[in-house]
Amino acid sequence: MTIYRERLLPGPWVFISTALVIPASLLVFLPINVFVGVVVSIVMYALCVVVLIATSPVLLVTEDGFTAGRATVPINNVGVATGHERKEATLERGQKLDARAWLVIRGWVDPVVKVEILDEQDPAPYWLVSTRQPAVVIKALAEAHSRA
Repeated sequence: MTIYRERLLPGPWVFISTALVIPASLLVFLPINVFVGVVVSIVMYALCVVVLIATSPVLLVTEDGFTAGRATVPINNVGVATGHERKEATLERGQKLDARAWLVIRGWVDPVVKVEILDEQDPAPYWLVSTRQPAVVIKALAEAHSRA
């Protein structure tokens, strides 16, 4: 059963900045043919939007485990989770970052959750995951622990 699910979709400014592909493709294709230039620019932007949405990672907390992007850890191997926002989040993504950590961070999502990994066989000491709702993720992980 799903306790929490979040897709880390890009913010509106990412889609707006990606729209720069429209004038770029117009610049290339308008000299060839106006109709082709307009169609190619619209198709290129649509493809960029589809790729941004399709490649957005999903955070999923279930009774069985915690999934961040392509990785899943059983819930009994999840330790303490802490949320960080603003300056703390910047420090966790930078100066305090352990190179062995599993990262699912996105530049358009500022808050992060640091989840301790208890599995001795796992080379990552913790996961650092972007989320728009760190308190809700921490609560969901605690709920999953209580159900397990």
